Amino acid sequence: MHWFQKRKYQFWVWGIIVLIFVGSVLFYMVQQSQKHILRVGIFAGSNWNVPAGDSYAVLDAAIQSFQEEHPEMSVRYVSGIKKEDYAEWLAEQILQGTEPDVFFVLSDDFNLYASIGALEDLSVWETEDTSFQEKDYYAPAIAYGTYNGKLYALPFESVPTLMFVNKTLLHKEKIPVPDNNWTWQDFVDICRKVTKDTQENGILDQFGCYDYTWQQAAVSNGVQLFRTDGNFSYFADPKMEEVVHFMMDLRAINHGYNVTSRDFDMGKVAFRPFTFAEYRTYNPYPWRIKKYAAFEWDCIKMPAGPSGKNLSQADTLLVGMSSRTKNKALAWALLKKLCGDPEIQKLILSESQGLPVRKDVVESKDTRQILLKDAPGDARMDISVLSEAMEDAVVMPKFRKYTAAMLMADNGLRKIIEGEVPFNNALNKLQKEINAYLQY
Repeated sequence: MHWFQKRKYQFWVWGIIVLIFVGSVLFYMVQQSQKHILRVGIFAGSNWNVPAGDSYAVLDAAIQSFQEEHPEMSVRYVSGIKKEDYAEWLAEQILQGTEPDVFFVLSDDFNLYASIGALEDLSVWETEDTSFQEKDYYAPAIAYGTYNGKLYALPFESVPTLMFVNKTLLHKEKIPVPDNNWTWQDFVDICRKVTKDTQENGILDQFGCYDYTWQQAAVSNGVQLFRTDGNFSYFADPKMEEVVHFMMDLRAINHGYNVTSRDFDMGKVAFRPFTFAEYRTYNPYPWRIKKYAAFEWDCIKMPAGPSGKNLSQADTLLVGMSSRTKNKALAWALLKKLCGDPEIQKLILSESQGLPVRKDVVESKDTRQILLKDAPGDARMDISVLSEAMEDAVVMPKFRKYTAAMLMADNGLRKIIEGEVPFNNALNKLQKEINAYLQY
């Protein structure tokens, strides 16, 4: 009898434990079902086309912090969507009316989504929210998410373009590394000096530059390519003529040889435009060993044209809010957490290859230490130069036909620069063609 009572007692104890466990699970499920859900759209990998580690690390940290502040919320996202598939996935979601409440916006898609009303106009939210201050951000980064004078997306991270300098090659040629106030003339002069046949076999095997484009030259020469409303272009502007002549001079230096990425990788090229993401990826160990171990290099500002300054374009990854979300106030709070929280922004430096969009984060001592870490040789990324490059960066125009118009321009200018069509009056013809398309 004593044995039976003991077994009966144990049965009741285990029964109570099971009931407590089941009750806890049911309580958790009910609690979770009562939570509001925010969905986030994001892609896997780097936005800057460089090797990436944990592409969700910053988002996960932001979600954890956000949910601690808003325990009534549950934030979810679909992982594993590749960047090359993300645009199609998001477009399908928007067409079906099932898009996420908050989603990352690729630069090629922003103009379209802003123009069709898929993105919430954030201007009212930022006006009424005193905790949000545009002055905390780099102005070009904020401008990147602006369409027709209204803010439709917040900047998450940016990458300015800088000029890569092969210091080993310049040292061999006894040429000092240019300072950050250098000009087109300095650029051309150095390219002429280093472009040569080092093996004396009648074939050029050392070159001045690779992958430098007319768009980059236009930015550094103060060219405004389009009117702000996108209905008129300025390709016949005298500043654009200077750009074309400059690009023709650069091309002539190589005597028709098409400089390749292999030439660059082998250390045979003095200059190449690089994004900040590429600098961060390929400068430190171990990627440097895999990519550019044969020479020392660093980055400076782009050369200034006769009518311009040492400016370059900055690309920015944006985050927007669906205009159809039912949780707009909380979606706005999540946007601010991702793009405005200094601690979350600081994580971009350690978890991504981009640059934070908050000025105070970029100019902090912590940022300086992170950028100096693992830098090879005497390579040193000057924070003031980096901050100036972001502060003065040029933002591409914002109108629906911009991408198609630029494809037309690129094709037309390539033919002019390569001599396929005579230069005389060519820019006027190109401008008329593009204007006809813009005004159609």
